[in-house]
Amino acid sequence: MGMDPWLPFGFRVGQGDSSQSLELAGANWQIIRLKSKDRCLLVKRDLLSKWQDDGLVEDGIFFELENTSHEIWYALSSWDRTLCSVQDGKVVKSKSVAAAFAVALKETRQLGSQFGFQDAIYFERISRLLPTYTVSERASDEDVLGRWLTGGVHISASAVRRMDQAMAWLNEREIRQVLAYAGIAPSEVLPGTSPSDIELTTNEVVASEAAISSDVTRARLDTFELPGRPQLAAFFNEHVIDIVRNQERYRAVGIDFPSAMILHGPPGCGKTFAVHKLIDFLGWPSFEIDASSVASPYIHETSKKVAQVFTAAIEKSPSVLVIDEMEAFLADRDMGSGHHRVEEVAEFLRRIPEAIENNVLIIAMTNRIDLIDPAIQRRGRFDHIIEVDFANAEEITSLLKNLLKSLPTADDVNVELLADELSGRPLSDVSFVVREAARLTAREALPLIDHAMLMSALRVVPARDREGGKRKHKIGFI
Repeated sequence: MGMDPWLPFGFRVGQGDSSQSLELAGANWQIIRLKSKDRCLLVKRDLLSKWQDDGLVEDGIFFELENTSHEIWYALSSWDRTLCSVQDGKVVKSKSVAAAFAVALKETRQLGSQFGFQDAIYFERISRLLPTYTVSERASDEDVLGRWLTGGVHISASAVRRMDQAMAWLNEREIRQVLAYAGIAPSEVLPGTSPSDIELTTNEVVASEAAISSDVTRARLDTFELPGRPQLAAFFNEHVIDIVRNQERYRAVGIDFPSAMILHGPPGCGKTFAVHKLIDFLGWPSFEIDASSVASPYIHETSKKVAQVFTAAIEKSPSVLVIDEMEAFLADRDMGSGHHRVEEVAEFLRRIPEAIENNVLIIAMTNRIDLIDPAIQRRGRFDHIIEVDFANAEEITSLLKNLLKSLPTADDVNVELLADELSGRPLSDVSFVVREAARLTAREALPLIDHAMLMSALRVVPARDREGGKRKHKIGFI
């Protein structure tokens, strides 16, 4: 079939990235390359629904694209993780890549015996083979693994001798290990293999499989979560947590530490809450630069205090340095802010790269990104500029469910209806409504928080008037 891209060149995808080229396509899916060299999986709603119904993908993996003529959902994959069609035949020839594919095959198979993987999409980031449910004849798991490892040759992976002859980059013992990762038993024993060799190989396989399984489980359980902000949480997991967790793998390709980032958006959109949750998750010492802590009317004094905070953060690294209300320090120098302001900007320009090199995660926040000096926004200082807008109904629904799950609630609570009422408000309003409803329930000596109490709490915080009561830009995390 023809490969007509669903998205035009330069279409915005994810956190400030954009589409560059189409790599692979099927009837209901496409894999595209982004300008950052990362890849992106695009799927139509009906295919995604099948994956969700079959329990193959969890919430927070796919997000809906806005401003498209079709209902398209996307999931991001970093450039160093495999995202391809099983039929593509382009395999990076290394034992670790083979083992990762085998683990994904086994874990996906454990979710159901009805799936056929001959037409699947291999998504290494979530350790899944995602079937596309075509009508092509189903192949066995042994054939799928054999074809993928050999780059398209129709060999059953369980035929160890033939596999060993077809591949120069995996030896017989490594092939058996990969089979064990996939939960596939070999169908033959090579001549000259002694019982002790088989026992040794089996022990190695068990130990290696346990280590890989542990790594996958830990990665899934030890995931940063941000109720009501799944896309922002996904960004932190991809660009901060994964780099910190797998430092050796990233250092091998020249990435030593997460890049600095700017979060911008209106007051009350949840920037500060998100940053504090991330700091708590990392467990690192944190330092803050804001107007109340470093601003001074004396010449050179502000620059001196800024330098002291950077030095303290470097000495305690790994650490987090938060620059709050960055427009107070880093406004555009062309706007005529005076010599002292130029000096402050220059101090930041000098210290930010130094801090990153010394394992300091820098997160800046602002309500006015339009005022920030362009030199500060240049990649190399802040690689990621992320817009955090007010939450939409779907995000508020997620937050409400998270806040209410530990509280006694009545069956009549309609979270979706309440979320519609709260859509477009600061996340602090959402938390307040739940707390106020709990207070009203306790005051009335009632055993459960019901929908009427939540609506009563909602009336305490009337909707804020913004631009005549109508929003003029999109709601949600971009």
